[in-house]
Amino acid sequence: MAEDGNKGEAAKLSGAGYEVDLPVIHGSIGPDVLDIRKLYGATGRFTYDPGFTSTASCESKITYIDGDVGILLYRGYSIEQLAETADYLETCYLLLYGELPNAKQKEDFERTITYHTMVHEQLNYFFRGFRRDAHPMAVVCGVMGALAAFYHDSLDIENPEHRKISAHRMIAKIPTIAAMAYKYSVGQPFIYPRNDLDYVSNFLHMMFSVPGEDFAQSEIYTKAMARIFILHADHEQNASTSTVRLAGSSGANPFACIAAGIASLWGPAHGGANEAVLTMLYEIGSVDRIPEFLERAKDKNDSFRLMGFGHRVYKNYDPRAAALKDSAHQVLEALGAQDEPLLKLAMELERIALEDEYFVERKLFPNVDFYSGIILRAMGFPTSMFTVLFALARTVGWIAHWSEMVEDPTQKIGRPRQLYTGPVQRDYTPVAKRG
Repeated sequence: MAEDGNKGEAAKLSGAGYEVDLPVIHGSIGPDVLDIRKLYGATGRFTYDPGFTSTASCESKITYIDGDVGILLYRGYSIEQLAETADYLETCYLLLYGELPNAKQKEDFERTITYHTMVHEQLNYFFRGFRRDAHPMAVVCGVMGALAAFYHDSLDIENPEHRKISAHRMIAKIPTIAAMAYKYSVGQPFIYPRNDLDYVSNFLHMMFSVPGEDFAQSEIYTKAMARIFILHADHEQNASTSTVRLAGSSGANPFACIAAGIASLWGPAHGGANEAVLTMLYEIGSVDRIPEFLERAKDKNDSFRLMGFGHRVYKNYDPRAAALKDSAHQVLEALGAQDEPLLKLAMELERIALEDEYFVERKLFPNVDFYSGIILRAMGFPTSMFTVLFALARTVGWIAHWSEMVEDPTQKIGRPRQLYTGPVQRDYTPVAKRG
């Protein structure tokens, strides 16, 4: 638990007719917080914080971000170190259980996840209810929520074993569901998971294999995909994670909570950023038009924005982008894609922007969405799958936060308040007397 401030340490808030002490609480790292839980009772006033950008909504031990200096930690481990040396399931274990697994724990966890990758055969028929041209995110969101109807033997959130089984099922099945959504959209048969492949290789196999031939796995290809998964596994109390926690605070089943997170992630301001990067590149069109669009990006009166540069949280270089940059260049080289016009344009845009004083002074560096979009495009993923891949990677983070919330004895059902600015109480007027 977080520690209260030194005895008597508090911030004093005073106004017309009231004065209240707000206890100061220290976390293990990062800004202290003011405990305002008793503010309304003491003053009759709420705080006003649209977007909750200055409000700590919970206590968490999972992920820490310092956007000013570009730090991202999973359970205390730097994202750069994990992206370079860990594998994805090892990272999943860390997020779920707080420590890196030893050799036996790692082996058991990998086996458990591997043997849960199959989905109920009835799901094949469930998919047929979707239109063929449905967006894969709509399909994945619907199927995730429907898992509660197929796996209702593990829905007691008060039972630790049920919570563990549900967590393992979702982490194991989300790659299968994502691949099925893709195959359904392109009219290809579903490819069943293989127990002899690791997590990432198995996903790529289900995505790109066809019955007539196997998908040829590339070590660079697989490593880049694993790195994308690790870098997107969690990111503190963002919109989708907060949605999962809010849904879970009502006691909703875990499948419904993760489906809510997927729905939130689908918003273009959240999970659609790497897709927006590709849209921007298509708009720019050619290398010779880059200077024109950079000037437009500098013009405050122009609606054009340079997508994939800068970040709301990181005021320095996005540490995830630093970890992904090398992978982007390796994938392009391995796939011989440097000469593809769109990808060549992306690399030239990166080079020019990193040398432009306007962007350097404002620390508008390429972020993780810029590089992930390039990699996924080079690998052959359609843009409609970009946010699905984000959801796949982030599922473990959502589950970790959901589990932490359920186990927190101080957790209450979420109930934000409001600043009401509508009409005051008035009397009903019969329709005949209304003007």
